[in-house]
Amino acid sequence: MSSSAASKTLTAAVDVAKWSAASMTRRRPMNCLASAPRLVSHPPDLIRWVRRQGGFVHPKLRIANHGSNGLGVSSDGEISAGTDLISLPGHIPLRLPGYDERCTVLFQLSQQVPEELWAMRLGLKLLQERATTGSFWWPYISNLPETFSVPIFFSGEDIKNLQYAPLVYQVNKRCRFLLDFEKTVGALLENVEQKSHPFSGQDVNASSLGWAMSAVSSRAFRLHSESLSDGQRTNIPMLLPLIDSCNHSFQPHAKIVQQQITGSSDMLVVAEKEIEQDNPITLNYGFLSNDLFLLDYGFVIPSNPYDYVELKYDATLLDAAGMAAGLSSPSFSSPAQWQEEILCQLNLLGDGATLKVSLGGSELVDGRLLAALRVLLVKDKELVQSHNLQSLMALSDEAPLGILVETTALRIIIALCVVALEHFPTKVTQDESVLKGSIPPSMSLAIQFRMQKKLMIIDVMRKLSQRIKMISMRKSHA
Repeated sequence: MSSSAASKTLTAAVDVAKWSAASMTRRRPMNCLASAPRLVSHPPDLIRWVRRQGGFVHPKLRIANHGSNGLGVSSDGEISAGTDLISLPGHIPLRLPGYDERCTVLFQLSQQVPEELWAMRLGLKLLQERATTGSFWWPYISNLPETFSVPIFFSGEDIKNLQYAPLVYQVNKRCRFLLDFEKTVGALLENVEQKSHPFSGQDVNASSLGWAMSAVSSRAFRLHSESLSDGQRTNIPMLLPLIDSCNHSFQPHAKIVQQQITGSSDMLVVAEKEIEQDNPITLNYGFLSNDLFLLDYGFVIPSNPYDYVELKYDATLLDAAGMAAGLSSPSFSSPAQWQEEILCQLNLLGDGATLKVSLGGSELVDGRLLAALRVLLVKDKELVQSHNLQSLMALSDEAPLGILVETTALRIIIALCVVALEHFPTKVTQDESVLKGSIPPSMSLAIQFRMQKKLMIIDVMRKLSQRIKMISMRKSHA
């Protein structure tokens, strides 16, 4: 690495002003990963570097531009299933180290980061290596994007464009953390001597911290298990050079396998099925909602089968939904004592109750919500108690408490879907029209996100309506 590249301040690669926690209105729109330049104009060849360090890269692999998915690993010829694609020896992954004198301050900083923001802990190590002249990982770091398309870099207007309160809350929470953590870092480093400075004396602010956290959240894997002193094992997040250039798919071409070789853990990517020429090599990042894909990775998956919306379990709202579903006098707000006991078992009532329920995802309807509606629609205590809680929570072909109860419960859930849709200020057709125009990438991502939420809710309504029709037909044939 050249001395001029090493001496760049940590914020030079992220052309941003100081952030506003409330609105982020002073940020320039961020580019999508597809068009984001690398940290340096002509970074070292990553494949060649991995091979020089003792790693293996299949000769038919190359790094290519995958359009909207950005740079990724592609095949340059047919590769059969079961073939080893990439192998990284244990010294190549970038992970949190044991802490020597120079890392003591880094350790203290990492202890100030909440566990849920684990990406920031590894991000501190990434910043340290980026600031270190001659870092072993510079060939990898120089290939990282200069900017990321995660929502913490959106303008205030584009955060509003998400139109989904749970995600907006998480974005603002991360922005507030970065602003507060900037002060924590500044205070801790203020009197640190040069030899003990974890970032070689360079300034660290919210912008550079946000870059590092985004680089880790969008690329790190939590795969590696290490033994702790008490015999427990834990997953250690790490950055896997080249492997983390593989894009995501729920039906991936490959998987990561960990191999224990001579006391160290090697990371191996193996083809799970035949790969055709010019196809991207994909891995499954996880069965995640679009909230997490956008928040951590900076993209949205159309028709994501694991996407869902959150609702609050609220008896008054259920009464209103019940009336919309055709009940003349719903009484969800005044359950009998035995019904309250079941609601407590479902953790929907009482101290410490979890009132968040969901619609969508692999289950289609939150089992706790479904069970609650079934129970509250029935006056016969013995009938309800003849079923266990699991059967009451399951959306199966059976109607455990009777066809009338089942169809009524499903109609109420459809009414809740309508309520969820009404919380979005715009309609799908309006979103589609805006997306056809020339808009900034961050605005496009925000609109894609909210549009997919609405389409998912509409799909839930369609599937529940089909279920009602099927159950009603069964009743007519009985």
